[in-house]
Amino acid sequence: MAFDNHMQRGYPIVFGLILLFSAIELAISAWLTARFSARHDYFSTDELDRTHFILFSSIWTIVVSVFYLLFFFVLPSTVMSSVLSHIILLLLTWIFWTAGAASVTTLLGGGLNCSQTVFAYCGQLNAMEAFAWLLWVLVTFLLIIVAIRGILVARRGDGVRGPLLA
Repeated sequence: MAFDNHMQRGYPIVFGLILLFSAIELAISAWLTARFSARHDYFSTDELDRTHFILFSSIWTIVVSVFYLLFFFVLPSTVMSSVLSHIILLLLTWIFWTAGAASVTTLLGGGLNCSQTVFAYCGQLNAMEAFAWLLWVLVTFLLIIVAIRGILVARRGDGVRGPLLA
């Protein structure tokens, strides 16, 4: 089936991109957290809290992505490689990125003009917002693909506990 070939090729690519951009987001949010802790130059506690949540979301996404890539390559027929497992953890990850990206966007008012701002780290905050939305798009895309695969697996008779790949 053509969809299986696309899944075998595309799945590691999309998860690789998610890992790459999560690592970048982790670096940005960890740097901001370190600066805020050392200098206490955050504009408000909202800025600090939202940066911490993005840091958490980045770490969560990296851990989940690494485990799912390992399961995909090493143990493709386990429960953790099932469609249901993917949908549950991807949905949770999607919720984290939706909340994180939306909260940072609200904090920044949709983006900052760095020449007229009260925020100490304008460029980094803009980058954090952009990568949060980029990760949201990638996780949304992967969630849709896994949901489609779940429908196909359920129609085949394996149910949602069936493997992601046939």
